[in-house]
Amino acid sequence: MELGEKLVNFRLKSTDDTYFDSNDISPDKKLIIFFTCNHCPYVHAYEKRIINLQKKYSETCIFVGINSNDGIQYPEDSFEKMKTRYKKMNYNFFYLRDEDQVVAKTFGATHTPHFFVFNKKRVLIYRGKLDDNWNDETKVKIKYLENSIISNDSILNDTFPVGCTIKWR
Repeated sequence: MELGEKLVNFRLKSTDDTYFDSNDISPDKKLIIFFTCNHCPYVHAYEKRIINLQKKYSETCIFVGINSNDGIQYPEDSFEKMKTRYKKMNYNFFYLRDEDQVVAKTFGATHTPHFFVFNKKRVLIYRGKLDDNWNDETKVKIKYLENSIISNDSILNDTFPVGCTIKWR
């Protein structure tokens, strides 16, 4: 997906054993889709920040995490392990399984985490990393994701995501 493109709708299984359909998201909120997984140290470093952003902006945004990693070669990323991590970390966002990796390929996702922000019209306004310091939150100078959340919905520059590569089949 390129900046300025409309959301490609998808339907994926959630860790609560229901199905999430992107068509069902309220049009009065921004949609933040991020590709994530269970085993990546970059994801672990960012988890609390993601949870805190969802909490802070729950009135204006919906966060959706998608795990597209190959769960066979990387058993830590299996659907059952996703359910366990969801509960353990007390996620306040949807956590979905992209078993056939079609959604990740459609989005052009490459890393975990990799963020895609859609405005209320479901136009992609930002893609890339969360901020400029994955390792130490106290040294963050630029909050790319949060800036896109509070923006006036104009298209922002994209950034190269920092993290582990998606584990393709």
